[in-house]
Amino acid sequence: MSELSHIDDQGRARMVDVSAKADTTRTAVAAGQLVTTPEVVALVRADDMPKADVLATARIAGIAAAKRTWELIPLCHQLALSSVKVTFDFTDTAITIEGTAKTKGPTGVEMEALTAVAVAGLTLHDMVKAVDPAAVLDGVRLVAKDGGKRGHWRRDSPSPASEPAAVEPEMRERTAAVLVSSTGVANGTREDRTGPIIEQWLTDRGFTVRGPLVYADARIGAGLADAVGGVPALVITTGGTGASPTDATPEATLALLDRELPGVAESIRRRGLEVTPHAVLSRGVAGLVGRTVVVNLPGSPGGVKDGLAALDPILDHLLAQVAGGGAHE
Repeated sequence: MSELSHIDDQGRARMVDVSAKADTTRTAVAAGQLVTTPEVVALVRADDMPKADVLATARIAGIAAAKRTWELIPLCHQLALSSVKVTFDFTDTAITIEGTAKTKGPTGVEMEALTAVAVAGLTLHDMVKAVDPAAVLDGVRLVAKDGGKRGHWRRDSPSPASEPAAVEPEMRERTAAVLVSSTGVANGTREDRTGPIIEQWLTDRGFTVRGPLVYADARIGAGLADAVGGVPALVITTGGTGASPTDATPEATLALLDRELPGVAESIRRRGLEVTPHAVLSRGVAGLVGRTVVVNLPGSPGGVKDGLAALDPILDHLLAQVAGGGAHE
């Protein structure tokens, strides 16, 4: 049986000595939700609560709490956080919360991500309690982490105690995030008709999928940073690739990419051109952010299906190459 790391051989609480551990880039993603009433969800989505700007206040509270985790939890180390992100989404009866923390150092940032989610949720509770005092903060949990000797872990993977020290390429190949760029969907005035198609396609191929994550066009840069922050093997975006003034997905993607994969983007356009001449108007790009593959797809169901058809025969080989296990032809 594994031993508790914060207990010494005499059963006393201790702070773990991490001085001998190597500095690595470490990321943790946590999640939770405030279960409330449909009325509260509608009020928050419309930014119409008596206390203004509910989500912005909760986001700032979560970020500030992550930075002070070492003061709140006695045995945590003081970390130099390089990034903390707190994002929200909605169901009919809940406000969902996700926190991502990142650092480079000898110890992980799981507690910082969890603290960000917990305090953001408590702040939401404080701001909605006048309407729903029975709201419940529920399901605060670690979703994924990267870095250190155990590499990548997700909640649906084996527990850290039973994981091998090195992450197998096959495990990482099957993690993905789906990102939807649509102001209408983000505002609740339009149905998401493309995100679920991508999610189902990935699920059918054995991926563990995060999302669809929905962001307004003007915030797609933040959405991409959030999606790649969990270090999945693959991020597929939909929407915002056209020529309208608000379409900004390619620019936001290029700002993050370390290397482009122009052949992938061209293959997607060629497949679309077999169906409609309008496919040539798509400005979608593809490339690598570290070891995460990012692919832009159009915002129409037909364009998404064509793009996925183009990806299908190359995706496994591409991910294997990026993970270091694919043959080079």
